[in-house]
Amino acid sequence: MPKPAKREKKTIARNRAARHEYFVDETFEAGIELTGTEVKSLRERASQITDAFCLIRGGEAWLHGVHIHPYSNGGVWNVDPDRKRRLLLHRHQIDYLDGKLRTKGMALIPLELYFDERNRAKLCIGLCRGKKLYDKRTDMARRDADREIQRALKERSH
Repeated sequence: MPKPAKREKKTIARNRAARHEYFVDETFEAGIELTGTEVKSLRERASQITDAFCLIRGGEAWLHGVHIHPYSNGGVWNVDPDRKRRLLLHRHQIDYLDGKLRTKGMALIPLELYFDERNRAKLCIGLCRGKKLYDKRTDMARRDADREIQRALKERSH
């Protein structure tokens, strides 16, 4: 019997501003503790992670500022859409992140919310350093230069 084709991840929400505001040093994949109606709402692609951040408190990782819209058919089972949610990480990952976050200028920022190949809700979090204004300017200049090069190559090939 042939193996079924491997499914890839289905992106729910992406924090596009994070890579503009921060240098991403490392990324981690974390599970999220959700209720049933929150998962059903995520299947409708109803969430927003742009202003979200993660904290380590009491030996646990917590996700703050993520808005998961109430499920359309949830009724009384819907929970607060802006509640803080626990992240599911290994103990050594939490200890490592806690040590890194104690250094000045480091933050734990959600980059992408998605369903993995086994249909579990996962969050890609990045250990980030904040960018200064001149860093953002150099990134924009590099992006514009790359765009001009691509445009010139495209015109030359035609």
